Amino acid sequence: MRIVGITIPENKRLKVGLTVLYGIGLPLARQILIQAKVNPDKKPGEITADEEAKIRKIVEARKIEGDLKREVAGNIKRLKDIKSYRGTRHMKKLPSRGQRTKTNSRTLRGNTRKTMGTGRKKEEKK
Repeated sequence: MRIVGITIPENKRLKVGLTVLYGIGLPLARQILIQAKVNPDKKPGEITADEEAKIRKIVEARKIEGDLKREVAGNIKRLKDIKSYRGTRHMKKLPSRGQRTKTNSRTLRGNTRKTMGTGRKKEEKK
């Protein structure tokens, strides 16, 4: 089963398989399947062509995948262009939603440390 050019995994149930699409999480996947009157516990290989068409029609009516990614990127670009606080946080690659940065946010800042110390070897005693 393919929707918007993306293959839904055959080994997963429909409600979980639909989450492969960017912009569709579990709650929205359940809502789509209820709207299409399809059992969420079925696997993609078990549904009929009519049910597949209903699901495809509902999903294609929403903004997902490329369109949604483009919109999100445009929103972030707009924030950067007007130099808002959130935009400047995005420019500096820092958290933009009020999280603390003294101890956390290592991955976003690029300061990932390994668990085995700093990597510097001790000098030998003479």
